Amino acid sequence: MKKIRIGLMGFGEIPRHIFRLCLEDDRIEIVAIGEIGRPEIFRYLLKVETKKPIDVELDGNFLVSKNGRTRMVHAVEPGDVPWDIFDIDFVIDGTGKYKSKAYMEKHLQAGAKRVILSHLPTDTIDRIVVMGVNDHTIEVSDKLISAGSATTNATAIMLKILDNNFDVDYALLTTVHSYTSDQPLRDKASDDFRRSRSAAENIIPNETPTPFWIQTILPEFKGRIAGCALNVPVPNGSLLDLTTVFKKEGVSIEKINDAISKAANKFPDYIQVLEDPIVSTDVIGNSHSVVYDKIAAMHSPFRMVKTLTWYHASFAMAARIIDIIIAYHKINKKGVE
Repeated sequence: MKKIRIGLMGFGEIPRHIFRLCLEDDRIEIVAIGEIGRPEIFRYLLKVETKKPIDVELDGNFLVSKNGRTRMVHAVEPGDVPWDIFDIDFVIDGTGKYKSKAYMEKHLQAGAKRVILSHLPTDTIDRIVVMGVNDHTIEVSDKLISAGSATTNATAIMLKILDNNFDVDYALLTTVHSYTSDQPLRDKASDDFRRSRSAAENIIPNETPTPFWIQTILPEFKGRIAGCALNVPVPNGSLLDLTTVFKKEGVSIEKINDAISKAANKFPDYIQVLEDPIVSTDVIGNSHSVVYDKIAAMHSPFRMVKTLTWYHASFAMAARIIDIIIAYHKINKKGVE
């Protein structure tokens, strides 16, 4: 079987997770990486971040591993890497910086066949795919694709389960999120007051685009979802605090837990149900989009329920991006057949 040829734009946290996952995946080859950093630094990061021994060496501008020889190319922004020279099937833009349709199209113009964002876009593109929710809608004609975000994936999965089983009236979410690489570790002036404060010392209220894009992924929630974010001083391990109000009374915690357990049986790669009293570090290295905290669910006297869902944001996103690539590869093969 011919391997799927992947190009990475940016070699930050999510792309490095993708690289490591592909070391164990015979279906995918990382052919080229566009970055401004030094190749020897990235090879070093791959080694020190990986808990088990990892065999990745540097040969000039190539990262050499059992996955093949990956060319490191100096690139500042989309369009700088001639993807057609490398015969790339998918470009994964993991920069977190170039989110617009115009920037994504530059990858196509440079020879990529499809572009996948590791984050939410800033404007309308062909499709935002959440595995287990709307992956059945993908089409061969899709060229500009987003894998959403870890919060968006967790929210969409939970809302679909709850709405399909119990009819959700409206929802309110808070993502309690580990700090991100664009936050300062010490107080530093920026365009935003609160995001000028130290990520290592504060719980920082923040906006989240998830409610806006949920209404694209699940149109039935248009005008019925809102939310915010809290960035907290932990490096990994995040939590979705989801409050749902149902249209009718009588939805018990037992019924909710049973519905989510059934969904986990149907989608074991995306959903996990735990009864252990876990905390944020317990989900580091967990690839599920939803790690449902069964013992944390709470019920009000009437129609309101609060659920807690954990996820390792960057690692779960890396796993879902690979799932999306495989899904599109399959429909490509069907199209050829």
